[in-house]
Amino acid sequence: MERFERIQYLNRILLEEMPEYRAEAARFPQEDAAQRRLFRSLMNVRAPRPLNPQFLQVQDELLSAEREAKGVVDADRLPVSPADSRIAIWQGDITRLAADAIVDADNSALLGCFCPCHGCIDNAIHSAAGLQLRDECSQIMTAQGRPEPAGRAKLTKGYNLPAKFVLHTVGPIVQGRVSRKDREELASCYRSCLELAAEKSLRSVAFCCISTGEFHFPNREAAEIAVETVTEFLRRPTSIEKVIFNVFKDLDAEIYRSLLREN
Repeated sequence: MERFERIQYLNRILLEEMPEYRAEAARFPQEDAAQRRLFRSLMNVRAPRPLNPQFLQVQDELLSAEREAKGVVDADRLPVSPADSRIAIWQGDITRLAADAIVDADNSALLGCFCPCHGCIDNAIHSAAGLQLRDECSQIMTAQGRPEPAGRAKLTKGYNLPAKFVLHTVGPIVQGRVSRKDREELASCYRSCLELAAEKSLRSVAFCCISTGEFHFPNREAAEIAVETVTEFLRRPTSIEKVIFNVFKDLDAEIYRSLLREN
């Protein structure tokens, strides 16, 4: 199949599963970009359920080709901070990073973002990984039997991401002023991810800016907690050889650079 044929096939299968979206889907023009956006939208709204092997094969062919087209960034080759040879800052799309694990900032359901084509990192990671990621998360949450508390960590495969694994953590939601509990939970997110990564003998972990977007944690204070927690963790013996602070905005890039210069 050519790319557009793959997209059309995937959309047809998903609309057979979810006929309630056919009327909306009909409004999407029959051209590559629009149909690709439709596919991402359908992925985002699809509830966890058994996955058809043929569908997954075509989905994986599409997503792996897109991964290579975007360009994979080797975490091991990123320049390190003068403050610590095990810490790097990288500004860009975290779904391009070939690290042992990237960190996804989740909500308490731990199933990914259900808002079609939303701009959050949770949506980006699930959309690039494929529907297997939501399915594995669902299995974890079904076994757990309750929402995921803030400050913990779970590990899944990376599927079509360049990263081998995804670390899932729920950050605090700030309402008004930042509280001591908010700070403790955010520090726990970083610590829990690193502890789980070390338990699995992973070597490199890339963190997003947990809780600074939809969850309203002030950017600089969040970065201060992140740098302090990671630096403290790396003082102990660990399998982790590199921690990447992945930023998307210029503001966050400058904050992390200034903090690491100060250290």
